[in-house]
Amino acid sequence: MASDRTPLAFPEFDSLDDERRHRKQRLAAAFRLFGHFGFDEGVAGHITARDPELLDHFWVNPLGMNFKQIRVKDLLLVNDQGEVVDGNWPLNRAAFVIHSAIHAARPDVVAAAHAHSVYGKAWSSLRRPLDPLTQDACAFYGDHVVFDDYTGVVLDVEEGKRIAHALGDNKAAILSNHGLLTVGTTSVDEAAWWFITMERSCQSQLLAEAAGATVLIDTDQAEKTGPGVGSHMTGWRQFQPLYAWIVERQPDLLDD
Repeated sequence: MASDRTPLAFPEFDSLDDERRHRKQRLAAAFRLFGHFGFDEGVAGHITARDPELLDHFWVNPLGMNFKQIRVKDLLLVNDQGEVVDGNWPLNRAAFVIHSAIHAARPDVVAAAHAHSVYGKAWSSLRRPLDPLTQDACAFYGDHVVFDDYTGVVLDVEEGKRIAHALGDNKAAILSNHGLLTVGTTSVDEAAWWFITMERSCQSQLLAEAAGATVLIDTDQAEKTGPGVGSHMTGWRQFQPLYAWIVERQPDLLDD
């Protein structure tokens, strides 16, 4: 089973089964947190976690199940052909198209998150990258892109490949007139945290610009701050208090 040397030490695993269970638990918790923060929008939105053994397979939420109800045992395992190989619910076609392309193009990515959150959607309509307006926003300085095209609901495999290509080796993308997309190379935790803090950074910039002229963090300071607040392990660490809180409040999410 997974073992933590300290409460904020990255876990080590005795087996692939333990690592798989851990990823699925974090994935279910991420959905509950997205639901808590209001990132759910009907059947839209998805978070995926690469299987630690079957590297071309990923775990994802069932189509039509509310984020606030997802448990470990509800997650679907999907192969690279879009076939559900573990689970009984239908698969969101857009989830497969977007996430399969990202997982194929980025072998380093453990997890990816996309949802139709309010401030992410609003900011995406501006087709602009986030500015280094706050310390938290510096996590994305020079590490996110704008996918500046919109061709409707992403159902075509080639469109998924275009998104993956635009993402490149960055941690996040703003999908124009659509929403936000984030990835984690260490864990589900990291991908989920980048989405949460990116959504809040969009909210902060929208509020600040509505209030008046903004003053950006200068380039040198943004470049110095980014690696600290935007490192892979910082992303993982920032998620830990949220995970502990949601599991205490909603322990049924761990049902497998």
